[in-house]
Amino acid sequence: MKSLFLSLIALVVLSGCASQMPSHIALNPQVPDIQTQSHSLQPLALETIDTRPANFIVRFNNGDEAAKLVSPSEAPRRQMDEVFREGLIKAGYQVTPSSMKQVQFQLEQLLTDVNDTTFGYEANSNIVINVIAKNNRDTLTKRYTTRNTVTGPFSADFATLELAINKLLDELSSKILTDPELNTFIQQ
Repeated sequence: MKSLFLSLIALVVLSGCASQMPSHIALNPQVPDIQTQSHSLQPLALETIDTRPANFIVRFNNGDEAAKLVSPSEAPRRQMDEVFREGLIKAGYQVTPSSMKQVQFQLEQLLTDVNDTTFGYEANSNIVINVIAKNNRDTLTKRYTTRNTVTGPFSADFATLELAINKLLDELSSKILTDPELNTFIQQ
């Protein structure tokens, strides 16, 4: 009887642990491979800001119940600042706060919505980054957007979501850093 009681308690404890989902997701955006965009070390001031209305990056929608929100384990603004800083240096720019030429990266949206379907889940990711570049005479504002949808059986696992989000961040940062219009504008 004692053995049955202990087994029942262990089962309840384990099922409680299994239903607990992590509260954070790990982002790990990488600096893309970039060809030199500027052949002279052009000075450039860099700023990255997070203008998102909320800190969470994954929202598990549960119909009429409250959504489960998952935050990043590290501030996306800081991670993207490192990616853009290192990427611009690779591209041939000298990042210095005292430059008259400035680039501001605004992280406007970084969100994955996860919905249950009949036989699994569907995760829709959307990332939006605004870039405001100022040279000696003018200002260039561009909005970069990328999105994808991941589907699978059962329920979404964090590894799949992390991989999809990181892939999108890498694609978007590469697109921004190698944009000919942006690089030409900065070099004027």
